[in-house]
Amino acid sequence: MFLKIKNLLTGPEIERLVALGRQLHFVDGKVSNPANTSKQNLQVDTTDPGYAETSQIVANAFARSREFMSFAMPKRVAPPLLCRYEPGMKYGGHADSAIIQLPKIAMRSDVSCTVFINDPATYEGGELAIVVGNQTVAFKGAPGEAIVYPSTYLHEVVPVRSGQRLVSITFIESHIADQHQRIQVYELNEIAALEGMRMNVESRVRLDVVRQNLMRMWSST
Repeated sequence: MFLKIKNLLTGPEIERLVALGRQLHFVDGKVSNPANTSKQNLQVDTTDPGYAETSQIVANAFARSREFMSFAMPKRVAPPLLCRYEPGMKYGGHADSAIIQLPKIAMRSDVSCTVFINDPATYEGGELAIVVGNQTVAFKGAPGEAIVYPSTYLHEVVPVRSGQRLVSITFIESHIADQHQRIQVYELNEIAALEGMRMNVESRVRLDVVRQNLMRMWSST
């Protein structure tokens, strides 16, 4: 299951990230996955003083997004990383690493997220293509739009034919590791948000008891 979040980033945040994308130093993307020879992209140098600002802008957007919080149920979120694709660059088919090593802790990746930064009309190709069964679903979002999807899915970034693709990516360790269980709780949360106030008090309370007990049963703390 995918979640598309429109307008995750504000206009000023998009403008600032685009400007930083021009200013900051980028390194070969293989630094974070040297074994994958199909990874041909650039990622922001995490030693660049401006890196922290790019990461914080996107992290703040996640924190204020009810859609993101409800869908991903984040326990930990890896620092978002700005990535750039020039003509000819791509990231071949892969599933994201199960364990992400952060500076002070290792985290499990349950959910992945791509936040689109620049205007899709300014580059050709570069779609995020996710394999679901025998179908491939391609995404090329508007500036500030995010796609959230299970880290277990096979996916790729198809080659950029012209222009420049700028995105921010991150990985989330969810309170509920199992995708099926997480979606059940998400759906119940959405029903409660949409219909809760229309229910009589007894039904609303019973629904909340089920939601909380499933979280208690399935979540890791």
